[in-house]
Amino acid sequence: MPYTVTGRFDDGSAYQVQVTGDADRPVVGSARAAALIELHTGQSIPLTPTGPLRVVAGDDEEAVLAVLHRYTDVIKKGAGVPRQAQTPEA
Repeated sequence: MPYTVTGRFDDGSAYQVQVTGDADRPVVGSARAAALIELHTGQSIPLTPTGPLRVVAGDDEEAVLAVLHRYTDVIKKGAGVPRQAQTPEA
């Protein structure tokens, strides 16, 4: 189920994306956020601060959200966020 994520990059630039769960276009709304996901596709990332690890894939909504949490400041997550992905990063 698609959901919206709002956040900021390290340089302060804001973004708002819709996480689609589609392998070809995991996020829509920010070319920069899409490039970030593409850059980390195939790498392992913890879903929460204490794990478990998951390989980033465009169709894995939890892993996409984990990339956004790790490399940006996620400010707000809309309705539909996967249950496990709702855990705030410490």
